[in-house]
Amino acid sequence: MDELTADADAKQAVLGSLATLYPWMRPYYSRPVRDYASRLFEAPLQKAEPEIRRRALTKLLDTIRNAGKRNGLPIKAVSQICSDFEKRRVLQTGPHLFLLLEPEAYYTHILSLLGLSAHGCSSYVSYAVSTVSLVEKPRKGPGWFTVDGKPINVFGLSRSRMIGYSLLTGPASYQFELTPTEPNHEGDALTLLRILLPKTQFERPAHAIKAANLMLWPRLFGASFAFLQIDDEDIADLVADHLSDEDSWLRARLLEDPKLASNIIAQLDKLAAGPWSGWLARGTDFFWFYENGKRLPLRLIAGELVNPATGVKVARFTAPDILERLANRSLIPNLLLMFLVLSILPGVRALGGSYQPLYYPLMRYVVCRALQAAGVDEDLRQALATDDVPGAWGHRVIECDDDPFKRLLEGRTGGISGLVDRFGELPFSKACGSMSSFVTDPSWQELHRRLRERLIAPTNDEWAFS
Repeated sequence: MDELTADADAKQAVLGSLATLYPWMRPYYSRPVRDYASRLFEAPLQKAEPEIRRRALTKLLDTIRNAGKRNGLPIKAVSQICSDFEKRRVLQTGPHLFLLLEPEAYYTHILSLLGLSAHGCSSYVSYAVSTVSLVEKPRKGPGWFTVDGKPINVFGLSRSRMIGYSLLTGPASYQFELTPTEPNHEGDALTLLRILLPKTQFERPAHAIKAANLMLWPRLFGASFAFLQIDDEDIADLVADHLSDEDSWLRARLLEDPKLASNIIAQLDKLAAGPWSGWLARGTDFFWFYENGKRLPLRLIAGELVNPATGVKVARFTAPDILERLANRSLIPNLLLMFLVLSILPGVRALGGSYQPLYYPLMRYVVCRALQAAGVDEDLRQALATDDVPGAWGHRVIECDDDPFKRLLEGRTGGISGLVDRFGELPFSKACGSMSSFVTDPSWQELHRRLRERLIAPTNDEWAFS
């Protein structure tokens, strides 16, 4: 009983911290989770927009349209997706690029569909991070899947080809091998999974999972929603679209303005040395470098992107060099640059996991302070300061012990209407379960301590763009 009490207290501490930082959330704790989902997907308030934002949204819609066509969606469905997205401007950015059968992806998509259904929407765009490793924990990550409680090696790769390699590793040949780690673990479940997944060979693991998810979606969620999943290769193309346009904000400000990029880096370093430290790490400067299948950080030094481990200059920080590297996928935008083109510039609400509600507002702060220091784009700064709920917790809000794959085996998925009926009326406090991704995390424990001791507060300048 003491352990249960401790777990409940830890959960309440997290909910209290979230409500302190996001006061609008508190009333939803006692309401059905459907109401919270509905608020997340409520279209942001209409307001006058700077030209920078309108152009960025146009480019994002072009990227979504191209991704839809590339994935073979009907032209009518692609048009509906773009139309709905332009009106709503809300994007689920939480799950990594997992198979839809993975519980943390599956139940996050249910939350999104709850919110979209509440507004009569029939299309859904989700961004999935694909710069992540095939193995994130021992036998956990996109390279692994669990069947009947046993780990399955999704692509049948050796340990040496998985550890340290990401979903964007390639080009090579990848297919769904579904290799059990234990002998005699073949069975009906694994046989069905092999039937459900593509038999094709793919150039990158990310391509395989995206293709599989297109096949899995109607089986899991029915045909009520047109579904489009984009990932970091689509973001690379979006950044390339910006940089190919000589008049684009990203090219003129980030690459050609001598101050902005260095201001952003300086603000990141300053944040890391202050009371909000630990939430927005400077992992790499604007781009990741992919070499021999591995993702490596870069540092921007004197107009060059440099591999700090070797001192080798990878690319000049200019449009021609970066465009060439984006095209061959040796450069992939980092999380800050991704959020810049996907959310901050076009004014799209981003829904994410247990870390995003902290680091995303800090990203917005860093960008605004860098713009202020450069003395530019006051209209964009004003737009960012007045955004309606620019980001929120929207990933792993629903915690459920039911295995989605087992539900599929038993024919219990029932399409979206059955899922909405089942989960929509759950009280928020029950739907979020133990909030294990928060309560076991030292960063959230430290955040609660800093808030309690008033080392940080929602009135701080750093939190002004939440």
